[in-house]
Amino acid sequence: MRSYLDFEKPVAELEAKLEELRALGARDGAVAISDDVGRLEAKAAAALVELYAGLTPWQKTQVARHPQRPHFVDYCAGLIADFTPLAGDRAFGEDEAVVGGFGRFRGRPVCVIGQEKGATTEARIRHNFGMAKPEGYRKAVRLMDLADRFGLPVLTFVDTAGAYPGIEAEERGQAEAIARSTQACLGLGTPNVALVIGEGGSGGAIALATANTVLMLEHAIYSVISPEGAASILWRDAGRAQDAATAMKITAQDLLRLGVIDGIVPEPTGGAHRDGDAAIRSAGDALATALDALSGLDAAALRDRRAAKFLEIGRSL
Repeated sequence: MRSYLDFEKPVAELEAKLEELRALGARDGAVAISDDVGRLEAKAAAALVELYAGLTPWQKTQVARHPQRPHFVDYCAGLIADFTPLAGDRAFGEDEAVVGGFGRFRGRPVCVIGQEKGATTEARIRHNFGMAKPEGYRKAVRLMDLADRFGLPVLTFVDTAGAYPGIEAEERGQAEAIARSTQACLGLGTPNVALVIGEGGSGGAIALATANTVLMLEHAIYSVISPEGAASILWRDAGRAQDAATAMKITAQDLLRLGVIDGIVPEPTGGAHRDGDAAIRSAGDALATALDALSGLDAAALRDRRAAKFLEIGRSL
């Protein structure tokens, strides 16, 4: 069953009427209503296009968090053949908020790392809602070191509200682990491409997104803090999250204009949650193009370009 966001109510009402008409037409002896169905389908499709053409930053935040949006495991299953996951950081334990391993992307051997939120209640608890602890980032570093050793490109999929803020994570060195992961990204002698598929939250995202090429899905968000967190700090009122989302410039369109990201991956009309397969194919095409553009560079050039890219963000903003 499709889940609708609050601002999608006009479309939800049209599609509910459409389903009623289809059910009526499927009954034995029902009058032919194909023309009515066709007109209502066109009206619903037009309403959806118009709605998604003018989303506000807060509405995009809601779309990025949609529970039916494809997660990393879906992108991995759709894009990576012969995927072999690796577990553990070889220091403390396994963190299932970060999933990573090796496989083939369109015939090319790659290292793949992603943050997984989980699609069911059980999976969300197991993956800690995509909020990684230090061992998750240390696992990512281990995988990147292996990829560098064997000359494999690294693809990272970012989808987290932020790193886990619990006491045990702080006790095990959360900030240091995030810094080490960011350092490992910067030091890679192989191409790395990051794709923000949902939320790109704070240091929890940048630890995997410090890449030669940073891409975002059309309705993803990327920010140093959640809109609710920013509103709580700035106005002591989490209810002003909508104002914070607008002020923070968290959308893919804003970040491309500011030079923080390198490209936007189109989503199906109505968001990736409406057609996950199409969203995954679109992401695959964008990732392949980005890797092809980097394939002729040697290790030194890749490191220099990556460092220059992020230094320029600091200088220009």
